[in-house]
Amino acid sequence: MTTETSSIPDVLKTAEAWRNSGRPVALATVIETWGSAPRPVGSHLVIDADGNFEGSVSGGCVEGAVVAEAIDVIDTGRPTTLEFGVADETAWQVGLSCGGRIRVYVEPVN
Repeated sequence: MTTETSSIPDVLKTAEAWRNSGRPVALATVIETWGSAPRPVGSHLVIDADGNFEGSVSGGCVEGAVVAEAIDVIDTGRPTTLEFGVADETAWQVGLSCGGRIRVYVEPVN
């Protein structure tokens, strides 16, 4: 039997479950890609205030940096947009092994 929630990606179900259990949550979403980015636009990563996460925005390339920013987003309540790629100032800290670029929007889930 198909239900309305069957089309919701698992990571969004996780975000809802975590939020319903009282865990502060942020959602990171790929909003733009250039070149050979490892995840398509619309890919999600859900993060809680303790740094636990589920999903992927880059196949493991920048998840650590996104998680760190998401914890700040949870603390401040202010969304942010992150950009990663081989040509930016974070290239030596985090980067996409495939050489592409991505923009990720991180927002608190209320």
